[in-house]
Amino acid sequence: MLGIRVLRVSLPGSGFQSRKEYLFGKIDMQLKLVPGNSAGTVTAYYLSSKGSAWDEIDFEFLGNLSGDPYILHTNVFSQGKGNREQQFYLWFDPTADFHTYSILWNPQRIVFSVDGTPIREFKNLESMGVPFPKNQPMRIYSSLWNADDWATRGGLVKTDWALAPFTASYRNFNAEACVLSNGASSCGTTTSPPASTSNAWFSEELDSTRQERLKWVRENYMVYNYCKDVNRFPQGLPPECSMS
Repeated sequence: MLGIRVLRVSLPGSGFQSRKEYLFGKIDMQLKLVPGNSAGTVTAYYLSSKGSAWDEIDFEFLGNLSGDPYILHTNVFSQGKGNREQQFYLWFDPTADFHTYSILWNPQRIVFSVDGTPIREFKNLESMGVPFPKNQPMRIYSSLWNADDWATRGGLVKTDWALAPFTASYRNFNAEACVLSNGASSCGTTTSPPASTSNAWFSEELDSTRQERLKWVRENYMVYNYCKDVNRFPQGLPPECSMS
């Protein structure tokens, strides 16, 4: 846990990263997003490795005009390749209070969750030739940045700098994870589940109840799915789309 109650990130200006590197884990963070007119801003909370062939797991919150909902933008990069965006509206006001945004990352799947409700599952489909993040340790990062060339209505609505600073708040960071240090994992081997029962996340999957919740979110709150964007992939949808 971070040794602070609330951490605030503002634009212009600031961000943070974890001191530790992780190779698989269950990461929770509570966020309260920029209130009011947040158009053009992006609040990012993500895992990322280094290098030109990096891996990354993204939560990005696209700001909007007062009264319009935020868009929660998710993406998964593996070996430097992303293009796996899925976007959702939230079923609450994310600026009114803190909510928990979680990433489960184990050798079988990546699950994005909001207040315990799964919104996206990206499975390990290496057997189909789909790269999956599994070899590169990642740190946790967060930042608040200006992206008014694309973030709000495709860049039509720009950031109103008269309203700066824009501030998002973070608290209750928690990581149940395999920590990498000097090339060694705190879990021992990362190819089989750790012996400790406290690391049940290492083989966690969605039960029937959570699968129904995932279906509910996708049917009611999903606003973009790369697997439905046939114009973007004229040579055919990515292979994992056949499984979704």
